[in-house]
Amino acid sequence: MRGTARGKLVRTLALTAGIALCAISGRPAAADNLTDAFIGAYNTSGLLEQNRALLRAADEDVAIALSALRPIINWSVRISQDYTKARDDTLVTTTEPSRFFSGLTLSQLLYDGGASILGKQSAQETVLATRQALIDLEQQVLFRAATAYLRVLLQERTVQIRENNVNLSAEELRATQDRFEVGEVTRTDVALSESQLASARADLEDARGDLRTAQAEYLNAVGKLPGRTAGQPSLPNLPNSLSDAISLAQRNHPAILSAQHQVRALDLTVQQRRADLGPTVNLNADAGITESYDDDDYVNDASISLTFTQPIYAGGRLAANIRRAMAQRDASRANLLNVQKDVTQGVTDAYVRFETASASLRASTERVRASQVAFDGIREEATLGARTTLDVLTAQQDLLDAQLAEIASRTERSLAAYQLLQAQGLLTAERLGLAVQIYDPTLYYNLVKKAPAQVSKQSRDLDRVLKALRRE
Repeated sequence: MRGTARGKLVRTLALTAGIALCAISGRPAAADNLTDAFIGAYNTSGLLEQNRALLRAADEDVAIALSALRPIINWSVRISQDYTKARDDTLVTTTEPSRFFSGLTLSQLLYDGGASILGKQSAQETVLATRQALIDLEQQVLFRAATAYLRVLLQERTVQIRENNVNLSAEELRATQDRFEVGEVTRTDVALSESQLASARADLEDARGDLRTAQAEYLNAVGKLPGRTAGQPSLPNLPNSLSDAISLAQRNHPAILSAQHQVRALDLTVQQRRADLGPTVNLNADAGITESYDDDDYVNDASISLTFTQPIYAGGRLAANIRRAMAQRDASRANLLNVQKDVTQGVTDAYVRFETASASLRASTERVRASQVAFDGIREEATLGARTTLDVLTAQQDLLDAQLAEIASRTERSLAAYQLLQAQGLLTAERLGLAVQIYDPTLYYNLVKKAPAQVSKQSRDLDRVLKALRRE
């Protein structure tokens, strides 16, 4: 009778352990999946909003640089009083009547050796560099979302396994107590089972705490708490070899493209500073009414002048500006080399991480299978008296460790896959095909690149765009 009861108990515990493996292998599709996490992060990221605004500021630098090539017209009011002091046989001081001038003044740059044009071109390269930096930040935001989702998934599975282990340990304690009552085991065996159950409960509470922490990170990264997760995501398309991955990253990674544009921008700045050494020609004109305070007479007044300026000595400022620009350009070139090396290392690290995680997952899956067989066998042998309680508890712990290692390896493989996408510059909303409104950096730039006047239709279009952005 007692042996039959123990046999039923063994089959019950084996079935319970099998449920944990089923829970690990997959769950029915639910509300939140990895794509949902990507979409939430893209739509709610304050970091992306911050750097989109910085990109719009860089767009305005192009308009500011362009304005230097256009005429500057001002309405001005001037009140003047002239004093004349002459010395001859007698000391004579005369005071002219006060005059009031109101009219328009115009200033137009005619020639500066191309410095203003070079400044505009440098600003355009800076815009292109900032766009690529924004894409790189987008990758970081999406990868953080992927990490947050996978960590929640890992901790959910860990809690499930820990809960199952508590139930299993409780069943083992009851079985040990039953065997103790009939004299098959000692009080030490009961104490071992009690210790195992207490440890399982403590580990469960730790796992629940880790899950709450992972959920808090998900809220921060995605913008909302996770619902029921849909399980492990399918792996993205990955390169066939490490050399293919590196080659693609060197051509495509936004960090490299941004650094290249920065080098070109500073090359143009060096040329601009050299052009500052040359002559400048400006056209100045004004037209208005000059009126005297002493009477009611007024004069329609207009003047025009052409000014040629050639720097001769500026205290060393112009030469220092050139040297500083050259040093900044050299620094940007060195930074480009560093970025290229870092991207190559990032691809290599991610590729090796993925291969290692894949191999680890295969080994962990086999370990779970073998541990399950060993646990079932040792439990059956224990009912026949061929194994001790300690042997059973050790086998149970081995199975638990194998299950945890398997889900950790599966999570690590998924993380490595998306890290490899990021390392190649492919982890973007557009390339992932996310159902979001992709931010178009050219929309704002096309509105401001010609520096529209404040009263123009294009300026009114800009006002509407800015209002829409603030509502977002």
